[in-house]
Amino acid sequence: MPPVKRTCDDFPVSGEPIRGIHHPGPTARGAGNAPYTGAATTFDTAAEQYERARPGYPGALFDDLATMLPAGHARVLEIGPGTGQATRGLLRRGWRVVALEPGAELARVARRVLAGRGEVDVVGTPFERWEGEPASFDLVLAATSWHWLDQEVAYARAGRLLRPGGVLAIVATQHVLPADGDPFFREVEAAYEAVGMSDGLGGPAPPDAVPPPDVAAMEAAHGFATPVVHRYVVAHTYSADAYLEVLGTYSGHIAATPAQREALFRDIRARIEARPSGTVRKHYLHQLQTARRLG
Repeated sequence: MPPVKRTCDDFPVSGEPIRGIHHPGPTARGAGNAPYTGAATTFDTAAEQYERARPGYPGALFDDLATMLPAGHARVLEIGPGTGQATRGLLRRGWRVVALEPGAELARVARRVLAGRGEVDVVGTPFERWEGEPASFDLVLAATSWHWLDQEVAYARAGRLLRPGGVLAIVATQHVLPADGDPFFREVEAAYEAVGMSDGLGGPAPPDAVPPPDVAAMEAAHGFATPVVHRYVVAHTYSADAYLEVLGTYSGHIAATPAQREALFRDIRARIEARPSGTVRKHYLHQLQTARRLG
């Protein structure tokens, strides 16, 4: 199989770029492609594990979103919530959420875990096929899921659904390695090389070397103001079991052959358990890219 680019994409249709997975990238899908096909569907095969393993988003991200929205019960359309990793933060703000999740199992889990948390409707459909009321949302949010969409229709559709002055927010997530980051993520490249899954980059990039991936397209999209970017670097510490459970929700690892995955996971487990702490510390860069609808 081709090399797996281990980027935290995989926060699925709530996906991630983070080093850990192959993802199609923002230009991989063109107009006319059927929504929710190919690698995007892999997350639905691990919905319960996805709920257990995937981290949420930093509170500061929702604080910054709140400064852009009207006070009170803002109406939010969330694209690709997965099992609600970002939805929880929206509901804690008291916002009313319609969440479009095309994965049947992901949607089922999301309905269960979000029950009682606030006003949320999880709809089992791709964004490209959903017909909402025009100009009815204050915020359209895609948290590590925008890259799975048909880019030639996504911006126009988001603009149609937003009220004038409403906000399109695209969160891109990337696994990064700061200067004081864990050297494990350079050392583990050898494990990926051994099973033919290396991306050849030698490890994650430092946060400052990662540009916001969607700003140029947002600037080119008709009907939106100049984008604004907020950046958040957060770290999560994982045991061997916890880290392998996260990896098991990444599309590239799911798509690997059983032999590749077994050998890779065995090597990674041995490396983590041999460390004095028995843990790894992984840094994620979340980039909140926002643009207001003009009009």
